[in-house]
Amino acid sequence: MGTSGTRRALICGAGIAGLAAALRLHRSGWRTLIVERAPGRRSGGYMVNLVDGGFDAAERLGLVPALKDRDLGLFTSVIVRADGTAKFAVPKEIVAASVGPRALTVFRGDLEAALYEAVRDLAEIRFGTTAAAIEQDPDGVTAVLSDGRTERADLLIGADGLHSGTRGLAFAAAPDPLVDMGHMVGAIPLDASPAGLEAGTGTTYIGPGRTAAVISLGPGRSSAFFAYRTTDTAAQLRLGPARALSEAFGDLGGGVPDALRRLRADPGPGPAYFDSASQVRLDSWSSGRVALLGDAAWCVTLFAGYGAALAMSGADRLGDALDREADVPAALKSWEAGLRPETAKRQALARRGMAQFAPPTKGHVWMNEAAMRAMRVPALRGLMLRAARAAK
Repeated sequence: MGTSGTRRALICGAGIAGLAAALRLHRSGWRTLIVERAPGRRSGGYMVNLVDGGFDAAERLGLVPALKDRDLGLFTSVIVRADGTAKFAVPKEIVAASVGPRALTVFRGDLEAALYEAVRDLAEIRFGTTAAAIEQDPDGVTAVLSDGRTERADLLIGADGLHSGTRGLAFAAAPDPLVDMGHMVGAIPLDASPAGLEAGTGTTYIGPGRTAAVISLGPGRSSAFFAYRTTDTAAQLRLGPARALSEAFGDLGGGVPDALRRLRADPGPGPAYFDSASQVRLDSWSSGRVALLGDAAWCVTLFAGYGAALAMSGADRLGDALDREADVPAALKSWEAGLRPETAKRQALARRGMAQFAPPTKGHVWMNEAAMRAMRVPALRGLMLRAARAAK
């Protein structure tokens, strides 16, 4: 419908994927409108590690300077027993060697904030709004929005997360793509340092079927993370984060009781994250001029540790494909063909990674700990780091 340099994109979702797409398309001359169902920007969330390809994607989008100001840095990780007493420590120097020099650790909300600051003057953003209906023709796509307005674009991007409304509109005939992984994940940003933890350290309890990590990096930079296995994710969601996490982890010591106490005092809505772990598996990420991006298309779950990186890399590569190919549907197919092998790999890694976050048995716990202890032995560390990088 538009000509080169004046093409228009409607993006549903103002999270990492949607904002990254707007930033990348603007650089290629596109005009963008972002609609976001939530009434305003979100904050907090879990910690995001940007290493290797994730750092590369942030660099290509010009975000590294802003993210360095928000970098949480590295910290000593202490593996603890259920009562909070230490088993052994993994010094931050070992962590630094494992991630390499091109690495950033930020809260998800801070990554979104950096993207928002880069995009807000380049794109129109409407909060409290989403697509209610979508129609396509050979020249473009028309969306009726929840505020009653109608928008016309060359491309519509659904970047509205795991429970994407855009996916429901554009791929209604496809089988349900959500695959329940049988796990719950919770993350709580902490305004104050957790009680009983030394600054610059994090404690991690790993037991059969569950993990609890509490990180003390100072006020506004501390957090708690939880993952556990369950046979009924829907029932856990109905309980809500405060009750569900208290029931699953209320017997633990260390910094966990303080984190749970703060969550119960302010159960939400707020920056805490609590959801079932699910993957999205679709045969195609596009339909005509409608494309899905990020978790809406290929959610890999937190167990892969690469969701934010894939969202930014996917947005960047989408812009590249649209630069190469003027025909939008053809560009979307080319983009997907190039990116799908990486997402399939990350989904597979996540499925294997569940045994690290929620080990099935005490034997699995012992093997995980043995691997971490081995990292502290210089003679073995190099071999293990090379093996880990070869698997990436």
